[in-house]
Amino acid sequence: MAKSIDVSVIAPPAYLDAFVAQESALIHHVAAQHVLSDPAYRSFFRHEAQRGAEIIVDNGVFDLGHALSAPDLIEAARAVGAREIILPDVMGDGPATMKASDEAAREIHDLSDDFRLCAVVHAADDEEWLRCYDHFASSDYVGAIALPASRRPAPEEQLCRTRWTATRYLEGNGMVEERIVYRLLGLGRTGHLELLEQREHEWIASVDGAAPVILGAMGIAMLPGGPYEKPSTPRIENLGPIPEDRFDLIRRNITVVREAAGSSVRIPEARA
Repeated sequence: MAKSIDVSVIAPPAYLDAFVAQESALIHHVAAQHVLSDPAYRSFFRHEAQRGAEIIVDNGVFDLGHALSAPDLIEAARAVGAREIILPDVMGDGPATMKASDEAAREIHDLSDDFRLCAVVHAADDEEWLRCYDHFASSDYVGAIALPASRRPAPEEQLCRTRWTATRYLEGNGMVEERIVYRLLGLGRTGHLELLEQREHEWIASVDGAAPVILGAMGIAMLPGGPYEKPSTPRIENLGPIPEDRFDLIRRNITVVREAAGSSVRIPEARA
């Protein structure tokens, strides 16, 4: 198992120094709406970009229920020195995602060619998944493709429901495009354990996730060898204040995720 996957930890804006800071600075997934509304958040990630981190601006749909406009996404990306923008997507709906991404890509390119554009593959069934993937893999505007986490129990043979089945299918059928950067969005129902499988694929660049922070804040340890059982959890923006006596547990959880991903990155404050 040679490949390592870069890990971007997602945490509430008040805890960026505690949990999101990286040594060395490699990659961060950044919420566009926070960049535009929170000067401290904006400053943190602009500094990380100056340290060499690749900044990816997310479109806001997962948190807000709707994506930000093309001008807002470009403004956010420029404010933090981002290299990539994740295009608008519609959960579980391939045709709507293709339409939203195509439109946003045109609008962004009318304003700027400075950013790699990342499309997210969504689908209601496997036929739709393959159609959505093929649409993006063959689109000139797509420089990156992101695969969402598998969040609910589902048949393991379904491409649209089980991400490690999808990545194995893409590789086994020669469908991985060399010009495209591939990313995993979020930790799914098997958490960090999925990353041990995904590291078989040399072409997966990164994964982001809030699970180590949320679970640690709840007092739940992520065990290196599993089992991984995630109870019902609040969304990251609803987490509230995190007691300081949970900080070490959160940092241990982050370490577990990074070790599963084969990443040697550390939180600066946690270094020995």
